[in-house]
Amino acid sequence: MPSLCRDCLTRFDTARRCPACGSPRIVAHPELFDLSIAHMDCDAFYASVEKRDNPDLADKPLIIGGGRRGVVSTACYIARIKGVRSAMPMFQALKLCPEAVVIKPRMQVYAEVSRAIRAMMLDLTPAVEPLSLDEAFLDLTGTAQLHGAPPAVVLAQLIKRMRDELGLTGSIGLSHNKFLAKIASDLDKPHGFAVIGAGETADFLRDRPVSLIWGVGQSTLKALNDAGIRSFADLLRWDRRDLHARFGSMGDRLWHLARGQDRRRVSANAPVKSISNETTFYEDTRDRDLLDGHIWRLAEKVADRAKARALAGRVVTLKLKRADHTLLTRRHALRDATQLADTLYRTARALMDQVPDGAAYRLIGVGLSDLVEETAADRSGDLLDPQATRRAGAERATDAIRAKFGPDAIVKGRALR
Repeated sequence: MPSLCRDCLTRFDTARRCPACGSPRIVAHPELFDLSIAHMDCDAFYASVEKRDNPDLADKPLIIGGGRRGVVSTACYIARIKGVRSAMPMFQALKLCPEAVVIKPRMQVYAEVSRAIRAMMLDLTPAVEPLSLDEAFLDLTGTAQLHGAPPAVVLAQLIKRMRDELGLTGSIGLSHNKFLAKIASDLDKPHGFAVIGAGETADFLRDRPVSLIWGVGQSTLKALNDAGIRSFADLLRWDRRDLHARFGSMGDRLWHLARGQDRRRVSANAPVKSISNETTFYEDTRDRDLLDGHIWRLAEKVADRAKARALAGRVVTLKLKRADHTLLTRRHALRDATQLADTLYRTARALMDQVPDGAAYRLIGVGLSDLVEETAADRSGDLLDPQATRRAGAERATDAIRAKFGPDAIVKGRALR
């Protein structure tokens, strides 16, 4: 069976260890050197950057988030073992892992590291489709002659280069389409390399839960479960027309995905009309402090994706869904386009303040639209907020100092409370 050592990049037939260097970090698959659609996902990206910049954190559980916006943005794998997850209230995370170190995110630093990773990807193929700062699709079809090696080898080289030059690791999912490549990248984390071949697609998917489908949130999952659809095998029993009648255009997509079919191309120039992120709560909440924390976390996510695509936006949207499923949307047009998490948060929070207290919510979302290139972003100050330019400048200066001297080089007074 075709095999590859992920450390020394030697190709060989199946063995428990690499015959050249003895490493056990090998990947073996019948279609290993025939597949070319990949998804690369950095491992606990924010936390990994912080641990890289401060070696004292290496063996400690680390949570990114906290402060008055008391929600977890992300956590390292040590904290995840204790049950800490993104979007979790900070008080709950610290109950699960009281020994965790909590650090506020440094978005500017993460964006700079992301640009370095993106440059490495673009050295391999122009067909790079970023999803956020820490993940992207790559299409390496037809590049074997250029690189003198099949895509699997080139992808292993990418991860090795990230580790050697940036001190970070990532996980690769390799398959024959985007849907399966995304699934594969989650199968072997952290620092993994997983393959789903065309010949095994049907067997691989059959008994797996439909929650694997990217973009299926809690509300869609509930609708599927209410229809008796819990696994891909359940989906296969539905007629295509019946799925479309019940779920609309989503039903047609589900019919194809149940068969492992995804015709979407990896596109570096795919038009983007808006960028948004939302969270559905397991329990409805009217806690304004908790909602505030989620607004900050969602603003970070949206800013993350905007920066990954070199975009900014002029319209900020706050989306709320009440317990009775009624939808409430508020929008605000900015004077200048932005891609800063702080601006997104402050705008969305101001929109939240316009919503009367009392109602319980099951979903909250933040969005950015009327998109432009990032060169047009955050150019001038706000006459109604004369400190905005100073805050943005201070944020960038602080990030630069922390990037050079470590995360504790500058600590805000609020963090000492």
